Amino acid sequence: MRAISGLWRWRRNPLCRATDLAEAWVALAALMLILLAAPVAGSLVGGTAEDALQRSVRTQHEARHLVTATVVRKLDRSPLDADPETSSGRDLRTRVLADWTAPDGTPHQGPVLASLKNPQQGDEFRIWTDRHGRMVGRPLDSATASTHAVLAGFGAALATGGLIEAGRRLIVWRMVRRRYARWDQAWDKAGPDWGRTGTGS
Repeated sequence: MRAISGLWRWRRNPLCRATDLAEAWVALAALMLILLAAPVAGSLVGGTAEDALQRSVRTQHEARHLVTATVVRKLDRSPLDADPETSSGRDLRTRVLADWTAPDGTPHQGPVLASLKNPQQGDEFRIWTDRHGRMVGRPLDSATASTHAVLAGFGAALATGGLIEAGRRLIVWRMVRRRYARWDQAWDKAGPDWGRTGTGS
């Protein structure tokens, strides 16, 4: 940024080297690319992700069904469950044996996690299944899909900006190395006794 702000000041500066001006132009070009390319990349990636995720939302809502399950009996805690004294939000569910009817009409029974504090026989709760009655996860909702798409677009914009900045730094690093190499050549031409006028004469 310092190089960009000094670009116009350097135009008529007799101490300005060609490499200083080149570095400033590289910085200005990188800034313009970041301002133009990063939003475009973010918009393209975000739009593509939004389309794909919304298709997934529609597919999941078509394939998954909310059915009513009935508690048969409460099941003991699994030995792999967390310590009951260190319960978290996940532990608000209770393992029960339940009956439910699949959307295709077939009856099913099995252990499920119910969001009931104290389940009793005959209590009803809702679960998600596929059309054959197999339990599945809750389908993705449209708002969550949109949030993921926005995050993907934002990440793509940041990544694009980072790549451009990395490219700028690489170019400037190479320019500086070239400048140092030219300085070394100039010192070699001056010889080991530079500044000692008349030495050895």
